[in-house]
Amino acid sequence: MSNNEPDQRRTIKLPVKSPHVEDFQPLLASFAARDDLNEVVKNRVAKSCELLDAGVPLYPNQVEKDTDISFLLDTYAGFDAEALAAVTMEFALAGRIVSLRSFGKITFFHLLDQSGKMQVCAQRDSMGPDAYKIFKKFDIGDIVAVRGPLFFTKTGELTVDAKAITLVTKSIRPLPEKYHGLKDVEIRYRQRYVDLIVTPRTREIFQMRTAIVREFRRFMDARDFMEVETPMMQPIPGGATARPFISHHNALDMRLYMRIAPELYLKRLLVGGFERVYEINRNFRNEGIDTQHNPEFTMCEFYWAYATFENLMDLTEELFGKLAKTVCGDTKITYQGQEIDLTPGTWARMSFHDSLEKVGGLSPELYTDYEATKAYIKTKGEKVVEGEKLGKLQAKLFDLEVEPKLIQPHFIHSYPTEISPLSRRNDERPEVTDRFELFIAGREMANAFSELNDPVDQRGRFEDQVKEKEAGDEEAHCMDEDYLRALEYGMPPAAGEGIGIDRLVMLLTDSASIREVILFPLLRPEA
Repeated sequence: MSNNEPDQRRTIKLPVKSPHVEDFQPLLASFAARDDLNEVVKNRVAKSCELLDAGVPLYPNQVEKDTDISFLLDTYAGFDAEALAAVTMEFALAGRIVSLRSFGKITFFHLLDQSGKMQVCAQRDSMGPDAYKIFKKFDIGDIVAVRGPLFFTKTGELTVDAKAITLVTKSIRPLPEKYHGLKDVEIRYRQRYVDLIVTPRTREIFQMRTAIVREFRRFMDARDFMEVETPMMQPIPGGATARPFISHHNALDMRLYMRIAPELYLKRLLVGGFERVYEINRNFRNEGIDTQHNPEFTMCEFYWAYATFENLMDLTEELFGKLAKTVCGDTKITYQGQEIDLTPGTWARMSFHDSLEKVGGLSPELYTDYEATKAYIKTKGEKVVEGEKLGKLQAKLFDLEVEPKLIQPHFIHSYPTEISPLSRRNDERPEVTDRFELFIAGREMANAFSELNDPVDQRGRFEDQVKEKEAGDEEAHCMDEDYLRALEYGMPPAAGEGIGIDRLVMLLTDSASIREVILFPLLRPEA
């Protein structure tokens, strides 16, 4: 096309002339320049112009709504026809049209709001010919307000007999076809707003997520834990071994890190005298993305003074059992076809080294021998960094041979000290720590330990971590002098735990991928 020729894509013929077309010229031009422009969109824009000609605003602000759909279904669906006929009041609803069946002078459609979906009957004789003519220009996807009484159709479906239907928001883009929906998983995640409209299961998952977090808070509050907030941006990343996201504060001209964990700040609060604290909030780790990991994720961390990691095992069993019973209705749930028993008192407890032998099938002669362990890991195609200590190699053995087999709840405890830089050493076996990780359905669900409150020991652990960082380990812990200073003032003996909220929601909603339970997971930019 030469520069002198008009761009035919920007010329759209509307089926009617309208004085309001000029209001849509920028919109039309924008749509016309897109490759995904289709006749459906053109037709909807044309209808919008017709509605404006008829004096119908496309995006009014005043909306009448006094009832949720779920209330009507819960209250009246069990009535018989005679009892329902005695209910003469009219109800005002608002929601999105998600299906539409027209039979000339009568049209049935389903209205969807946050609480549910319900049938509405629009009749020319009930609404009046002028109002019905306007309604006929509405489309699937439009948001409308409906007012009318209830009745049962011949098939027994509870239905609103619409006396008035008002356009609230005009939908320019069509929803996916009813029987196909959003099949492309990436589009579902990228366009979550559409996914929520057309996929009932998606709405259910996130309603359950809200219920899980709400019950989690109730559980902690009932046990006198105080909810607090700690910094998201930290001058020193700490509380976990992970690669952080790096930022910069212009006014102070200082590097900041998006937090990888709130741990060291929460333990400062123990120093300050708060004995039970918890936080539910975001962590950020600059690592890979897969079905179990998202760079931005939600954790709950809590700390309990004068308690040990054994106390946290009991508390965790009680917590998971309570959540399952409240949200799912039973402590026995199904996850990806496997029944999992979360009943408190039934969970297995096993030491880290015993798990290598009893679950992983590895002999002590192998996992206690550095060279044998290194060679075995290499045969599995895993990388071994030069200079890695035996404890780290054993952790890789665990990831390979033990973790995937832990389907029922297992507390794995007594981890090697060299891979637990913030955990308290066991008094009788200083080569291991008073730490456990919880595994369910073949994945880690929680990490907990009796806290290290000896500032001298903690400094030595930090110094070891600094050496590992200087040797090239980007996930090793940094030296934190202020945290050491806090410990020098004295922190009471305590136990702390972190629980991944996203993985917890995955478990209780039977979701295979973490992206199913995060409203807006991180994705690559659109092409």
